[in-house]
Amino acid sequence: MSAGRARRFEGRRALVTGASRGIGAGIARRLAAEGAAVALVARTAEPGGPLAGSLAETAALAAATGSTAVGVVADLSDPSDRARVVPEAVDALGGPIDVLVNNAAAAIYGPLGELTLKRRRLMFEVNVHAPVDLAQGVVPAMAEAGEGWIVNVSSRTSRPWPGPPFELGVTGTTTGAYGASKAALDRMTNALAAELAPTGIRVNAVAPRAAVMTEGAEALVGDRIGEDRIESLEHMVEAVVALCCGGPELTGRNATSYEIIDELGLAVRSLEGT
Repeated sequence: MSAGRARRFEGRRALVTGASRGIGAGIARRLAAEGAAVALVARTAEPGGPLAGSLAETAALAAATGSTAVGVVADLSDPSDRARVVPEAVDALGGPIDVLVNNAAAAIYGPLGELTLKRRRLMFEVNVHAPVDLAQGVVPAMAEAGEGWIVNVSSRTSRPWPGPPFELGVTGTTTGAYGASKAALDRMTNALAAELAPTGIRVNAVAPRAAVMTEGAEALVGDRIGEDRIESLEHMVEAVVALCCGGPELTGRNATSYEIIDELGLAVRSLEGT
């Protein structure tokens, strides 16, 4: 691949959730830079919220690459609201979705012994049920086309703590419920990959190896994570985008970004694809 911008996704239509900021915004910009028409999903339509970033800003950056970029404002914790996401994206982009990236997440940290049922349900709605619902929405058209790509953004918190003694890290015991929702997503990713393998649809989950210091991560952990435990946004985006166009053999994975990049021998590119 040359040092210039690649156009691997020319003619493809992609749907990216959690695209108002952070990893989702980076993925959307990179897919657009490589030729995809992108539908961006989030709750924050315009700038001015508690965190930096909005669908309008991401759409403008994606459209600046010359690709189509449209926003779909939706609350993925609400089953009726998320039910309209795929149909609206298909209408806006003028055809079925080829690539689905389930990046949106509800990350509520707190000791499991104190976490309310309302908060636990919220995390499972956004982190587990929403990705499955959206996958069910895009699978029929992908199966008819004979190919498609679904990538679920997971987390290393899905892995159990070894012990005793337990090495809990800087977030202590506060990631148990969030990690459990991501573990459920990992298992469903693998199950869906096995079910859909005969159709040509690839389904994978990928987690950052280290913390990606997005706007949301900064708010959650602040300066408690050292530089040696931080991964660049571009690094994570590279791994996700690779899984958005992998061959039939690249499915059913629950991997970290570093594992994907090392396995495929990838060079990490900018969000503009250069």
